[in-house]
Amino acid sequence: MAVPQKGGFNKPPGGGFRPGGGGGFNKGGFNRGRFAPRREAEHRINHFIRVPQVRLVGENVEVGIYNTQDALKMAQDQGLDLVEISPTVDPPVCKIIDYNKFLYDKKKKEKEMKAKSKVSEVKEIRFTPNTDDHDFDFKAKHAEGFLKDGNKVKAYVQFKGRAIQFQERGQLLLLKFAERLAEIGVLESMPKMEGRRMLAMFAPKGKKK
Repeated sequence: MAVPQKGGFNKPPGGGFRPGGGGGFNKGGFNRGRFAPRREAEHRINHFIRVPQVRLVGENVEVGIYNTQDALKMAQDQGLDLVEISPTVDPPVCKIIDYNKFLYDKKKKEKEMKAKSKVSEVKEIRFTPNTDDHDFDFKAKHAEGFLKDGNKVKAYVQFKGRAIQFQERGQLLLLKFAERLAEIGVLESMPKMEGRRMLAMFAPKGKKK
């Protein structure tokens, strides 16, 4: 046991209590730790549900209105959480579920819906009647990437000046392009002329209407 010296206890350098030491209080409240304020949850769960009664729904309970403490005990007995899913009704609607799994499934579903709602773009690939094999392969790889990302591809052969007389060559090039993309893309219509361009539209496979 420490014995006080003459004149009282020794003081730490600087006088007064050392902030944050020995457990005690921090300035303005508790030490951070088990008593630290919790981040606001997406839903009220367990002891944070402070209404007297709740309406329980779900597969693992008999649907009805329960005393909140009774509903909480039911959740604890199942090793699950009491989660408030509709706070604006009277009494609030709750479910007995694994809250972490509930949040995971919810975010997964939102992600899937967002992916499905993605608006596809139309990407253009330009050729000339004299496009060589190296340039053709380079552009075909770009088109494959666009289709895999869910976008459509508009491929066209641009005819300038006297090159307009080589329309058949342009058509053969676009059909060759369609053959190259056959595994991941669908040719929506045969190549056709629009002005001085011959066009062909490709859609990602499985998305053709």
